[in-house]
Amino acid sequence: LTLISGVFWVVFGLVFFTPKEYCGVYLVRCWNPPVSTHTMDVDVLQKLIHLLQATDDPLIQEQALITLSNSAAFSVNQDIIRNLDGLSVIGGMLSNCAPKVKEKVLNALNNLSMNIKNQEEIQVFIAQVCRTVESAPLNSDVQLAGLRLLTNMSVTSDYHQKMINSIPCFLHLLSEGAERTQIHVLKVLVNLSANPAMTRHLLRAQVPSMLLLFDNYINRDILVRALAFAANLKKNMNDEEGTIIEEYSEDSIFFTLCRDSAPFTQRLASLLHHPDSEVKEQVVRILMSQGLSATTIQHSHYYKKKFYKSSIIHIFKKASNSVAALEFPFLGDIYSSFFFFFATGASLE
Repeated sequence: LTLISGVFWVVFGLVFFTPKEYCGVYLVRCWNPPVSTHTMDVDVLQKLIHLLQATDDPLIQEQALITLSNSAAFSVNQDIIRNLDGLSVIGGMLSNCAPKVKEKVLNALNNLSMNIKNQEEIQVFIAQVCRTVESAPLNSDVQLAGLRLLTNMSVTSDYHQKMINSIPCFLHLLSEGAERTQIHVLKVLVNLSANPAMTRHLLRAQVPSMLLLFDNYINRDILVRALAFAANLKKNMNDEEGTIIEEYSEDSIFFTLCRDSAPFTQRLASLLHHPDSEVKEQVVRILMSQGLSATTIQHSHYYKKKFYKSSIIHIFKKASNSVAALEFPFLGDIYSSFFFFFATGASLE
């Protein structure tokens, strides 16, 4: 009887929450999704959670998770699911379920992670999520779902340490993944790079092909994020005293950005002609961190032919203003003047 009742509520939930649309993307400082009248009764949510515990049928598990995930797009339901111990039930399914079910588990946790209190419970699954991302087929839906969850879990520094061992995996995906995978993994890397405590771990990582990302022909969404990642690291390097160069290998990010930086600087010079203003602003952030002034760039042979002085000055001013505007007060002082991306947002299936 319980199982039949549970299946009924799964169907009810699917009918009630079927539109495939995004609820919106929220700035880190606008953490919680909007409160909505689209809430489900506590008894309904409890039946769905009990159903997950009672059945091994992948189809029923998948449909129940979709309903819970859709309901978790609304803040009231996020709290209810946590209070019903739903986070541990959903997260516990990561260890033993079919790939399709695992994807739905990650999607549900992603929507639930838009709540800071929920993150405190979800963080115990971060290592398992990282292993799932690493073991999943390249560019698969499971891998992308895991990266979306890690993006939300990395918007503050609280859980960065739990992702250190996965940095080589992230950079492998950056080199080998499709464009969609590269975009998602860069969101995680940008968030990690905004934390000065992660700088050395990231600079030690080896990415022989990283220089290829800084090209005018690269997808704009990838390029902006790669530049933001580099700009954050350069900023951290400038703030960190006594850096030991011998720590880093020739294939490391450090060598690309700092030690043997001439090829990187040449690519930055070319990117100042990119049609996208945000790309140019990120380039200027990096050049400013290298100690170059607007006057220096104006007289550089890289830009004399194609770039007007007034345009350079305008971009410098805009980049300087954008740095100050991107502070997130509740994240703490260490994050002021760093570039952050949005959380992934809650989504409906």
